[in-house]
Amino acid sequence: MNVIEVRNLVKRYGGKAVVDDVSMSVARGEITGFLGPNGSGKTTTIRVMCGLLRPDAGEGQVLGYDIRTESLKIKREVGYMTQRFSFYDDLSIEENLSFVARLYGLSPAEDYVMKTLDELGLKSRRKQLAGTLSGGWKQRLALAACIMHKPKLLLLDEPTAGVDPKARREFWDEINLLAEDGLTVLVSTHYMDEAERCHRIHYISFGKLLASGTVEEVIEKAGLTTYILEGKRISEAARVLTGMAGVDQVAPFGMSLHVVGQDRAALDVSVARVARETGVVAREGQTSLEDVFIQFMGQSADNMT
Repeated sequence: MNVIEVRNLVKRYGGKAVVDDVSMSVARGEITGFLGPNGSGKTTTIRVMCGLLRPDAGEGQVLGYDIRTESLKIKREVGYMTQRFSFYDDLSIEENLSFVARLYGLSPAEDYVMKTLDELGLKSRRKQLAGTLSGGWKQRLALAACIMHKPKLLLLDEPTAGVDPKARREFWDEINLLAEDGLTVLVSTHYMDEAERCHRIHYISFGKLLASGTVEEVIEKAGLTTYILEGKRISEAARVLTGMAGVDQVAPFGMSLHVVGQDRAALDVSVARVARETGVVAREGQTSLEDVFIQFMGQSADNMT
């Protein structure tokens, strides 16, 4: 059974479709990545699925509940971590969690709070004011508040934005442990390494869902060819290649140059010609998820114009 099953979702603001005919499914126990540029509709889609917004069109079920008629039931069984830190800065970690426990009617609240503090490694800091926490500890507090009521589905909206690499890795270790215990997770992210940790991904741009599948499936379906160029004149090669037939992307990576295109035949000719003229060495490389991400962004039309 799918935990999320939504079909043809539409949400409009000012006559513009911020979410435009989106259909998506998420299986029980999966960690699913939700990718897309800023303003692509990720947050709005998540809010529709967790019952905070009513769709203008479309239908679906989350945790078996209808998103239109049973939004209150969905909210009781979902943990939703927003982009912004949304707890009281002048309350301690423990006080914030106690407040959340009472909102959910957890009893005895103190037991739930102490167990959650222990599970998330927050016990030693439980008296610290939330406003004095670093980004990583704020993130951990937000996650603790989301899982304290033992939700069946966790919705995370860009949860690691602004935190250091160590905190990001520790956060994902926690997410994997929760998924191993049967929790289903939908996480929106801009980080390609995080997307690659997911069982499946969905890519949305300007309100339209463009791709779904495993990372390998999405990369394969994109049909891109990637060349890596190396040599003393790669800066010159980059200038010449930009705009040539078959060349969609030209990106420096340290001492090398990545050249990506969808029309393989035209790309082969352009790369071979520039390699001869500049003396750089060209070899075929492996297309990355970031290459696909950039390609999708370049091909998408702004839905707010």
